Amino acid sequence: MYVIGKREFISLFKGIKSIIIIVLLLVTAFYSAKYADLLTVATELTVNEAENVHTFGILFIILFFGQLFIMGLSHDSINREIYDRTMRFLVTRTSRTSIVLGKFLGTWLFWLICLTVAFLLTSIFSKTFNVFIFSQIMSLLSFQIALAILLSSLITKPGITMFLGIIIGVVAPIFGFWFSLTSNTWIGSMKYLTPYYYLVRDDFTFVIILLLAGSMLLIANQVFKRREC
Repeated sequence: MYVIGKREFISLFKGIKSIIIIVLLLVTAFYSAKYADLLTVATELTVNEAENVHTFGILFIILFFGQLFIMGLSHDSINREIYDRTMRFLVTRTSRTSIVLGKFLGTWLFWLICLTVAFLLTSIFSKTFNVFIFSQIMSLLSFQIALAILLSSLITKPGITMFLGIIIGVVAPIFGFWFSLTSNTWIGSMKYLTPYYYLVRDDFTFVIILLLAGSMLLIANQVFKRREC
């Protein structure tokens, strides 16, 4: 598992798409933190919002584009190996569960480092490191990574997962916030299956997002066990 995770982690840093996303994330974090005081003056914020305004740029880009970024990088983390016939080599050396967990772990560590560096940049201006918001965002990223792994396990062709990944990346935040904020009872019941409902709450219910991510990994593992490589 750790070898596969390390391989996945290193490969993510090598791609041009990864570099572009990292640069975009860090530039957004830097400038949003640098000009956070202007945002505070221009808008009416609560005391808590004013304290955390330096992380606004990171929150925005992850909430609305995080799923798109992750799908763009990891939509084919499982099915690419199957498509290229390299998965047969892996399954002879380790269990399929280790492959799924290794792929998730490597991707998760990649985003952990990216988010940590982004928060360290904002801390230069804010003089603080908000562990609560950091944990919330990491829980969301964990959910999004697990969704990418699940999609890659369900669909064998990378081209299809790339297409669906773009669609999911675009519509997921739109429907997620709609489900969370709508007054419609039937539609609103869907909010418990999305991470956005737990993110708008100022408590530790975001831990449920990790449970949702774990559930998707369990499903992905069961699907992958039954798939021919």
